[in-house]
Amino acid sequence: MSTAAAPVRSLRAGTVLADLLPASRARDIALVVGGAALTGLAAQISVPVPGSPVPVSGQTFAALLVGTALGARRGFLALAAYAVAGMAGVPWFAQATSGYGMPSFGYILGMMLAATVVGALARRGADRSALRTAGAMALGSAIIYAVGVPYLALATGMTFGQAVAAGLTPFLIGDALKAALAMGALPAAWKLVGRKG
Repeated sequence: MSTAAAPVRSLRAGTVLADLLPASRARDIALVVGGAALTGLAAQISVPVPGSPVPVSGQTFAALLVGTALGARRGFLALAAYAVAGMAGVPWFAQATSGYGMPSFGYILGMMLAATVVGALARRGADRSALRTAGAMALGSAIIYAVGVPYLALATGMTFGQAVAAGLTPFLIGDALKAALAMGALPAAWKLVGRKG
Protein backbone atom coordinates (compact mmCIF):
# COMPACT_ATOMS: atom_id res chain seq x y z
CA MET A 1 0.00 0.00 0.00
CA SER A 2 2.82 2.45 0.81
CA THR A 3 4.50 1.82 -2.57
CA ALA A 4 1.30 2.73 -4.41
CA ALA A 5 0.90 5.96 -2.41
CA ALA A 6 4.51 7.11 -2.83
CA PRO A 7 4.28 8.23 -6.48
CA VAL A 8 1.13 10.25 -5.76
CA ARG A 9 2.87 11.99 -2.86
CA SER A 10 6.01 12.62 -4.89
CA LEU A 11 4.12 14.34 -7.71
CA ARG A 12 2.30 16.81 -5.47
CA ALA A 13 2.84 20.55 -5.67
CA GLY A 14 6.02 21.70 -3.98
CA THR A 15 8.05 18.90 -5.56
CA VAL A 16 10.84 19.42 -8.08
CA LEU A 17 12.25 16.67 -10.29
CA ALA A 18 15.23 16.06 -7.98
CA ASP A 19 12.86 15.32 -5.09
CA LEU A 20 11.78 12.16 -6.88
CA LEU A 21 15.13 10.56 -5.98
CA PRO A 22 15.41 8.95 -2.53
CA ALA A 23 16.16 11.69 -0.01
CA SER A 24 19.57 11.80 1.70
CA ARG A 25 22.41 14.20 2.31
CA ALA A 26 24.52 12.21 -0.18
CA ARG A 27 21.82 12.72 -2.83
CA ASP A 28 21.80 16.47 -2.24
CA ILE A 29 25.60 16.70 -2.42
CA ALA A 30 25.65 14.63 -5.61
CA LEU A 31 22.94 16.81 -7.16
CA VAL A 32 24.78 20.03 -6.30
CA VAL A 33 28.11 18.74 -7.62
CA GLY A 34 26.38 17.29 -10.69
CA GLY A 35 24.58 20.57 -11.35
CA ALA A 36 27.85 22.50 -11.16
CA ALA A 37 29.56 19.99 -13.46
CA LEU A 38 26.68 20.06 -15.97
CA THR A 39 26.90 23.84 -16.10
CA GLY A 40 30.67 23.66 -16.59
CA LEU A 41 30.31 21.14 -19.40
CA ALA A 42 27.55 23.14 -21.09
CA ALA A 43 29.70 26.27 -20.90
CA GLN A 44 32.17 24.59 -23.24
CA ILE A 45 29.54 24.72 -25.97
CA SER A 46 30.64 28.23 -26.79
CA VAL A 47 30.65 30.43 -29.88
CA PRO A 48 32.32 33.87 -29.92
CA VAL A 49 30.11 36.81 -30.85
CA PRO A 50 31.83 39.40 -33.07
CA GLY A 51 32.14 42.71 -31.21
CA SER A 52 31.22 41.23 -27.83
CA PRO A 53 33.37 39.90 -25.00
CA VAL A 54 30.48 37.56 -24.13
CA PRO A 55 30.17 34.32 -26.14
CA VAL A 56 27.00 32.39 -26.85
CA SER A 57 27.25 29.32 -24.63
CA GLY A 58 25.22 26.52 -23.13
CA GLN A 59 25.88 27.59 -19.55
CA THR A 60 22.81 29.82 -19.18
CA PHE A 61 20.53 27.03 -20.39
CA ALA A 62 22.21 24.56 -18.02
CA ALA A 63 21.96 27.00 -15.11
CA LEU A 64 18.23 27.44 -15.64
CA LEU A 65 17.66 23.69 -16.02
CA VAL A 66 19.71 23.00 -12.89
CA GLY A 67 17.70 25.53 -10.88
CA THR A 68 14.40 24.18 -12.16
CA ALA A 69 15.26 20.52 -11.64
CA LEU A 70 16.98 20.90 -8.26
CA GLY A 71 14.88 23.60 -6.63
CA ALA A 72 15.96 26.96 -5.22
CA ARG A 73 18.38 25.90 -2.48
CA ARG A 74 20.21 23.14 -4.34
CA GLY A 75 20.12 25.15 -7.59
CA PHE A 76 21.75 28.12 -5.88
CA LEU A 77 24.37 25.88 -4.25
CA ALA A 78 25.17 24.20 -7.58
CA LEU A 79 25.69 27.53 -9.33
CA ALA A 80 27.63 28.91 -6.35
CA ALA A 81 29.90 25.84 -6.48
CA TYR A 82 30.33 26.39 -10.22
CA ALA A 83 31.26 30.05 -9.63
CA VAL A 84 33.61 29.40 -6.70
CA ALA A 85 35.42 26.56 -8.48
CA GLY A 86 35.79 28.72 -11.59
CA MET A 87 37.13 31.63 -9.54
CA ALA A 88 39.60 29.21 -7.92
CA GLY A 89 40.97 28.24 -11.33
CA VAL A 90 38.86 25.37 -12.67
CA PRO A 91 38.73 26.22 -16.41
CA TRP A 92 35.04 25.53 -16.89
CA PHE A 93 33.62 28.96 -17.61
CA ALA A 94 32.77 29.63 -21.26
CA GLN A 95 35.69 29.02 -23.63
CA ALA A 96 37.58 27.08 -20.91
CA THR A 97 38.29 30.22 -18.88
CA SER A 98 38.42 30.75 -15.14
CA GLY A 99 38.78 33.60 -12.66
CA TYR A 100 36.59 36.55 -11.80
CA GLY A 101 38.26 39.40 -13.69
CA MET A 102 36.51 38.77 -17.01
CA PRO A 103 33.78 41.13 -18.22
CA SER A 104 31.26 38.29 -18.46
CA PHE A 105 31.53 37.28 -14.79
CA GLY A 106 28.37 39.24 -13.99
CA TYR A 107 26.36 36.73 -15.99
CA ILE A 108 27.65 33.95 -13.72
CA LEU A 109 26.52 35.95 -10.67
CA GLY A 110 23.16 36.43 -12.37
CA MET A 111 22.92 32.67 -12.97
CA MET A 112 23.11 32.01 -9.22
CA LEU A 113 20.17 34.33 -8.60
CA ALA A 114 18.25 33.03 -11.63
CA ALA A 115 18.70 29.38 -10.58
CA THR A 116 17.27 30.29 -7.18
CA VAL A 117 14.24 32.05 -8.65
CA VAL A 118 13.38 29.40 -11.26
CA GLY A 119 13.89 26.73 -8.61
CA ALA A 120 11.37 28.47 -6.35
CA LEU A 121 8.96 28.78 -9.28
CA ALA A 122 9.40 25.08 -10.09
CA ARG A 123 8.30 24.26 -6.53
CA ARG A 124 5.10 26.08 -7.43
CA GLY A 125 4.60 24.00 -10.58
CA ALA A 126 6.20 26.33 -13.13
CA ASP A 127 7.93 23.40 -14.86
CA ARG A 128 4.83 21.29 -15.41
CA SER A 129 3.32 22.98 -18.45
CA ALA A 130 4.86 24.47 -21.58
CA LEU A 131 3.49 27.96 -21.00
CA ARG A 132 4.57 28.19 -17.35
CA THR A 133 7.98 26.74 -18.21
CA ALA A 134 8.44 29.40 -20.90
CA GLY A 135 7.55 32.09 -18.37
CA ALA A 136 10.01 30.75 -15.79
CA MET A 137 12.81 30.52 -18.39
CA ALA A 138 12.10 34.04 -19.63
CA LEU A 139 12.20 35.41 -16.08
CA GLY A 140 15.41 33.49 -15.35
CA SER A 141 17.04 34.86 -18.50
CA ALA A 142 15.93 38.40 -17.61
CA ILE A 143 17.55 38.04 -14.18
CA ILE A 144 20.81 36.87 -15.74
CA TYR A 145 20.85 39.91 -18.02
CA ALA A 146 19.79 42.28 -15.22
CA VAL A 147 23.02 41.40 -13.41
CA GLY A 148 25.27 40.59 -16.37
CA VAL A 149 24.69 43.63 -18.58
CA PRO A 150 25.42 46.31 -15.93
CA TYR A 151 28.46 44.30 -14.79
CA LEU A 152 29.66 44.17 -18.40
CA ALA A 153 29.27 47.95 -18.69
CA LEU A 154 31.22 48.54 -15.47
CA ALA A 155 33.95 46.03 -16.30
CA THR A 156 34.58 47.35 -19.80
CA GLY A 157 33.75 51.04 -19.52
CA MET A 158 30.93 50.65 -22.08
CA THR A 159 27.86 52.82 -21.83
CA PHE A 160 24.74 50.97 -20.77
CA GLY A 161 23.46 51.13 -24.37
CA GLN A 162 26.69 49.64 -25.68
CA ALA A 163 26.52 46.88 -23.06
CA VAL A 164 22.96 46.06 -24.11
CA ALA A 165 24.04 45.92 -27.75
CA ALA A 166 27.04 43.68 -26.96
CA GLY A 167 25.71 41.63 -24.06
CA LEU A 168 21.97 41.24 -24.58
CA THR A 169 20.69 41.82 -28.11
CA PRO A 170 22.83 39.15 -29.87
CA PHE A 171 21.55 36.49 -27.45
CA LEU A 172 17.79 36.95 -27.65
CA ILE A 173 17.15 34.48 -30.49
CA GLY A 174 19.28 31.83 -28.79
CA ASP A 175 17.43 32.38 -25.52
CA ALA A 176 14.11 31.90 -27.30
CA LEU A 177 15.38 28.58 -28.67
CA LYS A 178 16.60 27.50 -25.23
CA ALA A 179 13.21 28.38 -23.73
CA ALA A 180 11.50 26.32 -26.45
CA LEU A 181 13.72 23.33 -25.57
CA ALA A 182 12.87 23.68 -21.90
CA MET A 183 9.16 24.07 -22.73
CA GLY A 184 9.25 20.62 -24.26
CA ALA A 185 11.73 18.85 -21.98
CA LEU A 186 10.54 19.74 -18.49
CA PRO A 187 6.79 19.11 -18.87
CA ALA A 188 7.62 15.92 -20.79
CA ALA A 189 9.79 14.73 -17.89
CA TRP A 190 6.88 15.25 -15.49
CA LYS A 191 4.50 13.38 -17.81
CA LEU A 192 6.96 10.49 -18.05
CA VAL A 193 7.31 10.37 -14.27
CA GLY A 194 3.53 10.47 -13.89
CA ARG A 195 3.11 7.51 -16.24
CA LYS A 196 5.70 5.48 -14.35
CA GLY A 197 4.03 6.34 -11.05
